[in-house]
Amino acid sequence: MHVTRDPVRLIPLLFAAAIMIGTLLLWNPLATASGEQPPLMTAFFTATSAVAVTGLVVVDTGTYWSGFGQVVILLMFQIGGFGIMAAATLLGIMAGRGFGLRDRLATQVERGRLQFGDTGSVLRLILGITISVELLVAAVLVWRFATTYDFPLGEAVWHGLFHSVSAFNNAGFSTFSDSLMGFQTDAVVLVPIMLSVIITALGFPVMQEVRAKGFAFRKWTVHSKITVTATGVLLAIGFLSLLAKEWHNPGTLGALEPGAKMLNAMFHSVMPRTAGFNSLDMAEMRGESIMLNYVLMFIGGGSAGTAGGIKITTFVVLLVIVWAEARRQRDAAIFGRRMGHPVERQALAITMLAALLIMVATMYILSVTNLPIRDVLFETISAFSTVGLSTGITADLPRSSLFVLCVLMFVGRVGTITVATALALGGAKQRPYRYPEETPIVG
Repeated sequence: MHVTRDPVRLIPLLFAAAIMIGTLLLWNPLATASGEQPPLMTAFFTATSAVAVTGLVVVDTGTYWSGFGQVVILLMFQIGGFGIMAAATLLGIMAGRGFGLRDRLATQVERGRLQFGDTGSVLRLILGITISVELLVAAVLVWRFATTYDFPLGEAVWHGLFHSVSAFNNAGFSTFSDSLMGFQTDAVVLVPIMLSVIITALGFPVMQEVRAKGFAFRKWTVHSKITVTATGVLLAIGFLSLLAKEWHNPGTLGALEPGAKMLNAMFHSVMPRTAGFNSLDMAEMRGESIMLNYVLMFIGGGSAGTAGGIKITTFVVLLVIVWAEARRQRDAAIFGRRMGHPVERQALAITMLAALLIMVATMYILSVTNLPIRDVLFETISAFSTVGLSTGITADLPRSSLFVLCVLMFVGRVGTITVATALALGGAKQRPYRYPEETPIVG
């Protein structure tokens, strides 16, 4: 079939297949701790959230699902995190045919503009970093759980491995009912998880460049420069803003010691970018902090990683366009390089599609529930950006709203441009003519 030779169409199909398989495995009495068959929507929502590495849940992961169910969930977000993109590339190599130039260009949105060269090297890098970081973080967590919290060794190993894999894949799933709130004063637990999230949220193109060129910033591509610089700026903004707004809030940072306040402010400046773990009660945050979370979740992390959102580079490109327009400059440029018009149009398209999807989903959920817009908007942005943070309304949503969130998670993970391209039968062909130009009044 032609569709199997087209990676742009194959990617969403593979994601959908993984979700369906996960749903069937979880829709099994063996997957629940009670031994009863779960509702189909519960299985479907959990599978979608896991494959999309989101972390939104309608039931408590640690108590509702059995050991078998939790293993299925772990495998699903490991598969989702490693990337169906990598699997699609590998299938193309195994089939003995390379991707066409048009397909390569189309898939660059999710691949983060990786080189057309040694695909095998890229896959080995992804696998190597995945295994190394997950095992290292798991070892630290297992040691901490066993020695400080007196977990039995088997239990410590499972909790440590589960949270390590969940963190690296930015999944946000936790086997603890309150996520990581029980460890809000423990830097040995929070810091490794936080660092794992930051590393993978940079995206594999950045990791590949660091491997090839080291930390020589001037030799990096514009993509890596933008990703690393903007990541640092956003982390600093989130950290300082949360400290300022939540320092005296008794529901969040107010009851903690100064050192723990700084630790949790930093932790929560990282998590809204993509990961979904929480060490503070999100529902107790002040309105300004919730608004900050909207922005951080919507932007997300780096391309071709496990992060969600519209991606850092998309956001920076838009800022550069606005800055160039405000200064009446001919070209939008950054780090001594100008942006091409196709990149500018792509950034605008991604952002508009994302905003439109979130707006429609929010309006629908508001129409079928009596929940405040503050919480509903938080939920829809979190779903689309595959973050997984919630103010606690997920389990109270009706089935139709849960399905809407599933759609948001799927589109947010696969990528708005990839989905749009996949739905275009045969691909868009260039017209052999151009219309006359006319300039409408803007603004």
